[in-house]
Amino acid sequence: MSIFLTFLLAIQMISAIAMVGLILVQHGKGADMGAAFGSGGSGSLFGATGSANFLSRTTAVLATVFFVCTLLLAYFGSVRPAAESSSVLESKGLSVPAPAVVLPAVPASGAAQIPSK
Repeated sequence: MSIFLTFLLAIQMISAIAMVGLILVQHGKGADMGAAFGSGGSGSLFGATGSANFLSRTTAVLATVFFVCTLLLAYFGSVRPAAESSSVLESKGLSVPAPAVVLPAVPASGAAQIPSK
């Protein structure tokens, strides 16, 4: 189970880093408006609108992978086996001392009840 959790965590971190990179590369909506009126260069690696579709879809796929990994990590991180004890000391094989029983004090009889100055 530990290897699976490590694998999920690695996939989650890779998808998060890739998602940040893709979001930073994308143009905002204002950049398309400026290119439509002739200011700025609209030529790019993927063409005028091809980059938006490719980068948007790739970002959506990475976001889905990230959220699925997050949900799986949360689920597997909270699942505990039924045989597991509730105490940390018991799970390490150490004995837990029994609580001390406190008996009520027995009132003394006779001269012990008389207060001294």
